[in-house]
Amino acid sequence: MKYVIMFTETPESYRDVSEERHQQIYQRVWDWFQDNDGEIADGGAQLQPVATATTVKSGPNGPVVVDGPFTEAKEVVGGFSIIDVPDLDAAIALVKTWPEFELPGIGVEIRPMVTDYSQFE
Repeated sequence: MKYVIMFTETPESYRDVSEERHQQIYQRVWDWFQDNDGEIADGGAQLQPVATATTVKSGPNGPVVVDGPFTEAKEVVGGFSIIDVPDLDAAIALVKTWPEFELPGIGVEIRPMVTDYSQFE
C-alpha cells in the first residue's frame, strides 16, 4: 500500500542545534533514505523554508493568493516522500526509525494515498 509521509517540524526543532550536529543529523537522514530505498516509491522532496510559501485559498469572490502558508498549525511540512509497504503497521515501523526524532517538535504524518479512483465514479 502506498502512503505519503510528511516530515514536520516546529520553529524550535533546530533552534539550538550546532552546525556540526545539524550536518550529522542530515547525514543520518541521507543514510535513512539509502537504507530504506526498497520501501521508498518516490524520493520525494525537501521543501524550501516556510517563509517562501504562497497559498491560494478560497475567498468570497473566488480564489485569493496570500503570502505564506498561514494555516492554523504549529508545525510546518519540511518535506515528503512516498513509501510502498504492506500496511499501516509497516509504515509506522519504518517511520519510527526517522533520524530526526531526537529533536523536539519533529513529526512524520503518515497518510494513505488514493490509488483506486473508481471509488469516486
